[in-house]
Amino acid sequence: MDTVAVLDFGGQTSQLISRRIREGGVYSEVLPGEASIPERLRAGLKGVVLSGSPASAPDPEAPRPHSSVFELGVPVLGICYGLQRIVHDGGGEVWRAAQREYGRTRVRIREPHPLFAEVPDGFLAWMSHGDTLSTLPAGYRLLATSEHGAPAAVSGEGDRILGLQFHPEVSHCEYGSRILSNFAERICGARADWSMDRYLEDRIQAVRDQAGDESVLLLISGGVDSTVVGALLLQALPPEQVHLMYVDTGLMRAGETEQVTEALEQFGAENLYIVDARERFLGALSGVRDPEEKRRIIGDLFMTVQQDELERRGIAEGVLAQGTLYTDMIESGGGVGDKAKVIKSHHNVRSPIVARKRDEGRLIEPLRWLYKDEVRVLGRVLGLPESVVDRHPFPGPGLAVRIVGEITPEAVETLQEADRIYVSELRKRGLYEQIWQAFAVLLPVRSVGVTGDSRHYGAVVALRAVTSTDGMTADVFRFPPDDLMEISARITNEIPAVGRVVYDVSSKPPSTIEWE
Repeated sequence: MDTVAVLDFGGQTSQLISRRIREGGVYSEVLPGEASIPERLRAGLKGVVLSGSPASAPDPEAPRPHSSVFELGVPVLGICYGLQRIVHDGGGEVWRAAQREYGRTRVRIREPHPLFAEVPDGFLAWMSHGDTLSTLPAGYRLLATSEHGAPAAVSGEGDRILGLQFHPEVSHCEYGSRILSNFAERICGARADWSMDRYLEDRIQAVRDQAGDESVLLLISGGVDSTVVGALLLQALPPEQVHLMYVDTGLMRAGETEQVTEALEQFGAENLYIVDARERFLGALSGVRDPEEKRRIIGDLFMTVQQDELERRGIAEGVLAQGTLYTDMIESGGGVGDKAKVIKSHHNVRSPIVARKRDEGRLIEPLRWLYKDEVRVLGRVLGLPESVVDRHPFPGPGLAVRIVGEITPEAVETLQEADRIYVSELRKRGLYEQIWQAFAVLLPVRSVGVTGDSRHYGAVVALRAVTSTDGMTADVFRFPPDDLMEISARITNEIPAVGRVVYDVSSKPPSTIEWE
């Protein structure tokens, strides 16, 4: 199969480059940045992309692509750090920029080029870099500049080497997918013959090979990711081999356990277990304020509860399955290779028990190379209903990471009710489907107010709503003002503990979507 390889140097969007190329129908795979291209890919290799990185190219310790990458005779595209790496190694100069470029920037195309076919001049790109190109290597030419006059795209060695200073892979970059498709098809000559149906076929066979005859246990939350994995497991394996366990941590949304139980009973699984572990989780989290410690405790306790339940029910431990996404892996410092920085530890990635199972090859993660929107596509291919596929994301640790500070039963109850009102209002007003993710956050501060002519010192709830495609970048949802004010009024009127509501207007980057 024709392939475009993406070399991962630790950038937060390395896998996103690969999935954008796959969206265009060309197969793409992510590889460790400093490794040589494996023999299994070389016959069909049509091009290579060098990803971004938190490193700086002039740093002697910064990662470098293997020398063989440039000896294969295929086109190479450097993105952000990848471009800076090419320029620095080619004899050009890369400096720390006096004015860093983050977020949207218009790009001016200086000359026609196949890379920019069907892309208009002045399109909005997404920048995220602190270094800039000061001098290009001999024989290189400038294809495009940013609105600040900084190099945005270059070409060298007869168009065999190309580079972009912006990130075409993120959803907020206009014509980004077109640019990557131009590279894969027009410049590399790759055929567009990949699809999600083909991915499903590959994953089903991989699950069968890894599971063998052993039982497979999936901790299922009722959310999109774990439900898709459950459907995939039941399609790949005999139903008696698959065990689904839902653990009520006491940190779920209002009515979640009842809704999930009803849905899973209609799912067709033969082995379904509903476990009430509310006291264990809330007890273990008592007095804990640090978000990373919360995630560690929750991740380990999930595994402990699972093992206790298996022993109690006399079920062999078998193989564990999870709905881990690539965003979970990369934010936890995972991904491919060892260059990614930890942004926040996801309990299903960095928990020591989970990490050990992954190292032992006893962890099935069929979604770990996909983003949320790809998972939704896979869910539709599997035949799941839209009510499941289009549900907003919910974090594995639940409300623990939406209660900033200490977790108490009172805090959980307050947040559950605020979140219930918020989401129900979004649905009633026809806004839920326009938003990628919406939720309430309970802040560790109180604010003075007036209720019934008396002083009220109440809790503060922050509302969050973002638009996104994959969760790697996100913009603030622009609420109609009346809707936002009416939702706020209902929360403060109906929840006595809440005295003030604020709206989070931060994009990602620089913020993350969740607060912790």
